[in-house]
Amino acid sequence: MKVAMQPMTHTIDATNRTLGRVASEAAHALMGKRSVHFAKNITLPIKVVIENASKLHLPERRVKGKVYTRYTGYPGGLFETRMDELIVKKGIAEVVKKTVDGMIPRNKLRTGRMKNLTIHA
Repeated sequence: MKVAMQPMTHTIDATNRTLGRVASEAAHALMGKRSVHFAKNITLPIKVVIENASKLHLPERRVKGKVYTRYTGYPGGLFETRMDELIVKKGIAEVVKKTVDGMIPRNKLRTGRMKNLTIHA
C-alpha cells in the first residue's frame, strides 16, 4: 500500500532543552505519529530537522557519566566510550543521532527513518 502524501518537514529547536525531550519529539515525528497517514508498516516522507543542537542543556554529571557500549561478539570485544569523548571525537550531532536512534523501533524501517533526520549544530 502506497500513501500519496506530500513530503513534510518537522523542525525542532533544541535551545535550552534536554537531550531526551528533543530526541523523543524527533523520534515521534520520524515514526509518523504526528501525521494522519500514520501506519506502522510504512516510512512516511517526513523530514525532521534539529537546529541548535550545540545549545542543548546537558548537565555535567550526564556528560561525564553516560557511557556508550558496543560489543563485537568476540572475547574481549567490549568497547566503551563516554559521552564527553564522543562529543570531542564526533560532535554533539552524533550524540543526538544515537539518542534518537535508540528511540526508533528495531525493525526494517529503522534505517529509512533515520535517513530523514538532519541535525544542525
